[in-house]
Amino acid sequence: MSSASPVSALKERLREQRDLLNELQSTRLHRALSWLAAAEQQAEDDDLRFILGWISFNACCVVEDDPQAALEEQQAFRQLIEQLVRLDTDERIYHCLWHQFSGPVRALIKNPYVFAPFWRSQRLNNDDWRQLFDLSSVAALNALSRKKVAELLGIVLDRLYVLHHQVVRGGATYQSRVNREQVKDGADLLLALMPVMIDIMLRHNDRDWGELAYPVVK
Repeated sequence: MSSASPVSALKERLREQRDLLNELQSTRLHRALSWLAAAEQQAEDDDLRFILGWISFNACCVVEDDPQAALEEQQAFRQLIEQLVRLDTDERIYHCLWHQFSGPVRALIKNPYVFAPFWRSQRLNNDDWRQLFDLSSVAALNALSRKKVAELLGIVLDRLYVLHHQVVRGGATYQSRVNREQVKDGADLLLALMPVMIDIMLRHNDRDWGELAYPVVK
């Protein structure tokens, strides 16, 4: 990519390759890049960087928006992540998780406040989350050390999904000092991963990347 913004370079490539992409793929990447560009403009606001980065991720990776199809959605999501990792022959996703953001990734893995069962247990007033958290943390650290990139990426994104719910659904105060570190780490991680994911999708425009939950209606 050029020395300019990675997003600007990807936008230019998308324009150049538009004739090679089907409408679903072109729309998906155009939407993802629009939100990623907006996130880049919020250098001083980690909350907005994280929210906009997550919207960009959703634009790329969410293919269904039906609560009744949750199981199918999870399966499609896992398949998409596995395909991204499989096509990442330069191992840029692994580099991002292991080298560039090893500290933040480990912090997310060890943070119970971004683990969904922790909050369910709080509501039910029990400690059932602890064993699940230990098992999940061990699995994530094993995936990190054994280079199981798809498994590790899935766990990291699960943690960021919980953080997204906290922020977007009003479970956190805007620019709160309480959750500042995980929001900043989440924003940094998403804004590093998204250009890589979009680049892989552009390089492999002949692959099936799924349907769109909200296609363009003519």
